[in-house]
Amino acid sequence: MPKNKFQEVIFTIIMVFVMVYAMICYNIVLNTGTMTNETFLLAFHELTFMGPIAFVLDFFIIGALAKKTAFRIVDVRRDNPFHLVLAISAVSVAFMCPCMSFAATLLIKHAPVSQFIPTWLQTTAMNFPMAFFWQIFYAGPFVRFVFGKLFPEKERAAASAE
Repeated sequence: MPKNKFQEVIFTIIMVFVMVYAMICYNIVLNTGTMTNETFLLAFHELTFMGPIAFVLDFFIIGALAKKTAFRIVDVRRDNPFHLVLAISAVSVAFMCPCMSFAATLLIKHAPVSQFIPTWLQTTAMNFPMAFFWQIFYAGPFVRFVFGKLFPEKERAAASAE
């Protein structure tokens, strides 16, 4: 896990890319009814504006809120440390999914004002299971692995000791 602000920025950038890109692909498939090679290309277009939104939300608001909430759920002195990782991941999805679904409803779905709330709630309900399982089983482990390779524990321990 990140030990300083620079590492937090890098970790967040990687996590945002992996989560947002996958969720955009998922939503394109929901909207078109099929997955093609074009799906992966189309997702890059939406990533250019959904990625920065996710980064700002996660880095400045939701990341800290998720950690604070997770520390209320998990007793780090008594519980397995991995429970804290799972709690942070789960709470992050619980907070990010409605926010990002709101942004997608506003910027991509162009729902009429009279249908905005139902469209947002439907988008959130459709996205939540995918976001949760993608985060817990794939994105989270993958990003922690990549981050661990970029910042090996020995270097992180030495850097935080300085």
